[in-house]
Amino acid sequence: MGNLLKVLTREIENYPHFFLDFENAQPTDGEREVWNQVNSVLQESESILGGLQSYKGAGQEIRDVRRSAETRHVTELTADPQRLQKLVTKQLTMRNPAIQNDFSYYRRTISRNQINNMNLDIENEVNNEMANRMSLFYAEATPMLKTLSNATTSFVTENKTLPLENTTDCLSTMASVCKVMLETPEYSSRFSSEDTLLFCMRVMVGVIILYDHVHPNGAFNKSSKIDMKGCIKVLKDQPADNVEGLLNALKFTTKHLNDETTPKNIRTMLQ
Repeated sequence: MGNLLKVLTREIENYPHFFLDFENAQPTDGEREVWNQVNSVLQESESILGGLQSYKGAGQEIRDVRRSAETRHVTELTADPQRLQKLVTKQLTMRNPAIQNDFSYYRRTISRNQINNMNLDIENEVNNEMANRMSLFYAEATPMLKTLSNATTSFVTENKTLPLENTTDCLSTMASVCKVMLETPEYSSRFSSEDTLLFCMRVMVGVIILYDHVHPNGAFNKSSKIDMKGCIKVLKDQPADNVEGLLNALKFTTKHLNDETTPKNIRTMLQ
């Protein structure tokens, strides 16, 4: 990470041509507190990601509820099977559409409980307000990247005394470094795991999206400090299964892709 700091302070001239060791990076004493906070979140995220990846859907359970008439509450829920069927079968942009379909059903259940003044244990798990916030989160094409973009934009907006270049230079430099490491066999061969290469691609795409939201002209403008053509080419040179989601993130989560100032060849590459 020391090399990255030297790049940002212009101590290294041939800047993005160096190896950033993601696999063995260690926090300094001054970084330890922040590292611990981030690490605790990442540790928790492992179980969350595991749950999302293994989620099989609740379609059968929902169908069982529709067939059941044991209580007035369930009977009311099944009064409109056509609309519920649309809910269950609706194809969303998430990789696992069943998650949002099932969660939408859950929200309707909570809302119906409130209308009928029924208090069920499920509301102790996720109340209506939290359910609404979660639904808005899952509705995004790339929920986490959207959240990061909003957080970065808020940081820049709330800290007007900090030069915008401090943020955009850091983001563009990280994108350039990741691109060079991915396209240079001398660097990419030093990673011991394919997961690290995937991580490097995700970092590159993530900082591009952040840059596009923070910089007034975005990442696709000719004046951008990010080589967008090169970054997209690096992604397209990878196996399609590894980068489909990342290319979609560039298409659907960025802010300036469809601006008139975006070169036509860049838009064509992302079609």
